[in-house]
Amino acid sequence: MNYHTTALRRALAADYAIGLMPATARRRFDALLLNDAALRAELGHWQEALASLTGSLPERAVPDHVWAGIQARIEPQKLHVPAKKPWWRKGRLLAAACALIAAVLIGVLYPRDTGLAYRTTLVAADQQPALRIDTFADHLQVEPLAIAALTPAQALELWVIPAGGKPISLGLVPTAGKGRIQLSEAQQTLLKAPATLAVTLEPEGGSPSGQPTGPVLYKGQLASL
Repeated sequence: MNYHTTALRRALAADYAIGLMPATARRRFDALLLNDAALRAELGHWQEALASLTGSLPERAVPDHVWAGIQARIEPQKLHVPAKKPWWRKGRLLAAACALIAAVLIGVLYPRDTGLAYRTTLVAADQQPALRIDTFADHLQVEPLAIAALTPAQALELWVIPAGGKPISLGLVPTAGKGRIQLSEAQQTLLKAPATLAVTLEPEGGSPSGQPTGPVLYKGQLASL
């Protein structure tokens, strides 16, 4: 089986995240994850998308007709006969509800094209997701997942490492972990080819030498959507 096919990798990651993968296939997929950072990033995308579906809904006031129905059931001496609605109205409401649910699911699992080219999840040494980076045409959007706390004298610097090349700085990760990193034209060109992203621990203001001086805290592969 060719595990480098984009469609197959996406389908396998989806089955794994949802829990539909048989035990034997799941063990094979676990082995693939150990040495395939891009596959881990694809799995992380599905897990985040599915997790967002379990969020709680905001509280809403109960409509008057619901309270009226409850009162009719606890006071049987009052005959309560709800007005019948035409069958075709029920069918239209059901169709509208199904369409709304489908639109929400498609919007969550397959985001609309808003200029987003790549989504990369950088992981720590223990393979735990630490930082999510969305790559747009002229900037990066950084979202912290679980990053280490820094002292005022420390900074996190983001690097792109082209295949067979040296690390090139993309800038400092925002102090709070979340924010935007603007890209030059040269940096934009670098991100159009397969590459590795890495974050190192540097002194305040970034690396003084133009190359990484501290340890690599997080890394991952560019993963196209």
